[in-house]
Amino acid sequence: MRSSAVVWHSSLLSYDFGDGHPFNPVRLDLTIRLARELGVLDGVSLLVPEQAAEADITRVHHAEYVAAVKRAPGAGYDVGHGLGGADNPVFSDMHSAAALVVGSSLLAADQLASGTATRAVNIAGGLHHAMPGCAAGFCIYNDCAAAIARLLDSGFERIAYIDTDVHHGDGVQAAFYDDPRVLTISLHQHPMTLFPGTGFPGESGGPGAEGRAVNVALPPRTPDRGWLRAFRAVVPGLIAQFEPQVLVTQCGVDSHDEDPLADLALSVDGHRRIYQELRQLAEQYSGGRWLAVGGGGYQLVRVVPRSWTHLIATVLDRDIDPHTRVPGIWSSSVAKAAPHAEIPISMTDGEQAEFTPWDGVNEEPVDPAIRETRKAVFPLVGLNPDDPRD
Repeated sequence: MRSSAVVWHSSLLSYDFGDGHPFNPVRLDLTIRLARELGVLDGVSLLVPEQAAEADITRVHHAEYVAAVKRAPGAGYDVGHGLGGADNPVFSDMHSAAALVVGSSLLAADQLASGTATRAVNIAGGLHHAMPGCAAGFCIYNDCAAAIARLLDSGFERIAYIDTDVHHGDGVQAAFYDDPRVLTISLHQHPMTLFPGTGFPGESGGPGAEGRAVNVALPPRTPDRGWLRAFRAVVPGLIAQFEPQVLVTQCGVDSHDEDPLADLALSVDGHRRIYQELRQLAEQYSGGRWLAVGGGGYQLVRVVPRSWTHLIATVLDRDIDPHTRVPGIWSSSVAKAAPHAEIPISMTDGEQAEFTPWDGVNEEPVDPAIRETRKAVFPLVGLNPDDPRD
């Protein structure tokens, strides 16, 4: 069994844009409560993060942007740098709250860099849209990019980043687009139909890093079987060719059929299968080293707590039987906090999360996306886009 670390403290709930904002920290609280009630965290000493130092933040962000974040709460509505407005409203202590999220992912990265743990999970992380000089998509600072930078600075030379959020992992791709040491792979809803409007297959890496950015643009309403078919047709071959020393994964769950902000059609069972696939990739190709962070997910009661409890359990090798009943004490606490919410009764949506592997012959709706990505990237790294064995 791999040594695993879980980063969590209730102070991470301070990353809060306020009432009515979809990025509600209650989803984190409900996840940890569910994981505890199911026994997933029994005997696990949770690692308490500290705020990232400014030098750690400016490793991936411009100093003038960090200064803008610090002064934003007292600067009024229009502070620039993507701060203010409906997506990224300014709130008090915004810098310290965002710096704590960065610190939580850095703490997770340090566990791997030091060899203290082989795996680490931080559900509060995953703020993958933040750019060097601006906030975007509910993301103030990019903890994913900061964690990858920390791993690079710790001596790792090949890091693979896989983003399973429904939205393109644009901030992480931008941070390492010209860096051949980092392979970024994002599977997301087609950018012509969803924010941030990037992540086309042709975005494949800058000079000297050709083939190091990979984008799978999935059609709306893609279900478990299509998502998993695309993943298996694209990702393992590239990971095998790259031979990463660490696997970093952003595990947003807004790809679920019930998510209010997007239009893919995955299930909690599909998410569970994704985490198992990621764990297997780490075991096979990166010496087991796996850093998993959270991300998007806006069905706060039925989806996020179950999916991320499965994530934590997968990282800890404490996989949960999907038919496990949701504990009554958890359901009761949710009913008191959100009396009108529909509460799930078990850890499954009743889906099988099975798929037919891509063979280049038999056609399924997701196959045009598979072919576009393989044709855009595989020749750049010496793989055959038409051979299902690659």
